[in-house]
Amino acid sequence: MELTQNKELEMKQRFSTATVLMLVFAILPTTGNAKKKDVLKSIEKREENYHEIAKQIWMWAEDGYQEYKSSELLQNTLKSEGFSIEAGVAEIPTAFVATYGSGKPVIGILAEFDALPGLSQEAAAVRKPRIEAASGHACGHHLFGTASTAAAIAVKEWMQRSGTKGTLRLYGTPAEEGGSGKVYMVRAGLFDDADAILHWHASDRNDGSPGTTLANRSAKFRFTGYSSHAAGAPDRGRSALDGIEAMNHMVNLMREHVPEETRIHYVITRGGGAPNVVPDFAEAFYYVRHPRVDELEDLWERVVKAAEGAALGTGTTLGFEIIHGNRPVLRNDKLQKVVYDNLKEVGGVKYNGQERKFAEAIQKTFRNVTMPIESAAEIQPWKFRPGSGSTDVGDISWMVPTAGLNVATWVPGTSAHTWQAVAAGGMGIGMKGLTIAAKTLALSAVDYFQNPKVIRDARSELMERRGADFNYYALLGDRDPPLDYRK
Repeated sequence: MELTQNKELEMKQRFSTATVLMLVFAILPTTGNAKKKDVLKSIEKREENYHEIAKQIWMWAEDGYQEYKSSELLQNTLKSEGFSIEAGVAEIPTAFVATYGSGKPVIGILAEFDALPGLSQEAAAVRKPRIEAASGHACGHHLFGTASTAAAIAVKEWMQRSGTKGTLRLYGTPAEEGGSGKVYMVRAGLFDDADAILHWHASDRNDGSPGTTLANRSAKFRFTGYSSHAAGAPDRGRSALDGIEAMNHMVNLMREHVPEETRIHYVITRGGGAPNVVPDFAEAFYYVRHPRVDELEDLWERVVKAAEGAALGTGTTLGFEIIHGNRPVLRNDKLQKVVYDNLKEVGGVKYNGQERKFAEAIQKTFRNVTMPIESAAEIQPWKFRPGSGSTDVGDISWMVPTAGLNVATWVPGTSAHTWQAVAAGGMGIGMKGLTIAAKTLALSAVDYFQNPKVIRDARSELMERRGADFNYYALLGDRDPPLDYRK
């Protein structure tokens, strides 16, 4: 009888304990959901401040290697949140590394902040430069740098709350637009101990799929001739501009005989001062691109030979300076899937009435509308996407497992490097995209810290994709950073 009563009492106690636990688990969110909720809240509570920072960088619109105010603003923001700052890294005054924590793993987030020349624009749906002939953020790097900073601060707070060990880094990377700032940072060894790198980019769509870019190299080709009066003594002159024109003609003839993925483009940056003076100096700025580095090297040699032939044929002399060179982005599906899943959870950009009206007006300025406005709220399906542009993120991706995403900070159908991109990036549409990017980066970084297997698998994937014989060298050679290339 006594034994039976004891058993009944024990069963009641067990039932009571189980009931309490069930109620607790029903009320409290899971650890994963709680983690994500806290990270998202960290970004949301500072959202207005981050938008103000991005707008300030948008207004400054500083060119590559000249981003002194933009870089300082991001550094000060991170420093005030407990990050240690190493400024002026890789012999670049505006480059920096902000660090929190210590030990492994080392998770890095990239931040860009340079603008593009000649693309000043108001946040308006008509072409209206803020400052005539000035620069503008036509590639959204004001959003890029700020969102990455916001993500880093949110992850730092989570590390503090959770006691998570490891190192978080925010890399301030200048001059992505033709300056290859990250390549010099790779060359300086700043990524040697990193385990994973995250980045993102402004776009007209939301996409966390794996992708790649084109390798590229650029140079300024400079011809020197002899000046003379173009009418009174033309026989004494040797036109440097003729050298440029001869080079351009021969390179354009090449286009019929290059691999179809090739891209070659140029501008004449100096062509002379007056028609009646034979110019003794002229300069052209060339870009050459291809998906594969070995093909790029072959194409580059042919372009240089065309320049040499042009100088020989026009009686001028040639010099050229390599300005930048980037490797193609090397995909890493292990890291990328984490980013994609988090982007799906965060969701796309939802316009309010005013923003939709702005988007409709912007789309009327396009020659062809390729995407509906509603697509800004959608996440593109998982699919490998070869890219047609280039980025210095490529060099990092061959050294460290790297993943990124695109976010619809522009009206669907917008092309980068246009006034329409600047306009959307300076108002609510761009700012909403900033917040989505920050949340996705932060959640992904937290997942990397919590899942050592993902980091190990990503490293294995990197080693397999780049091959056993891979030997890194910078496509820009051993030159110093071209700090004056935009001057």
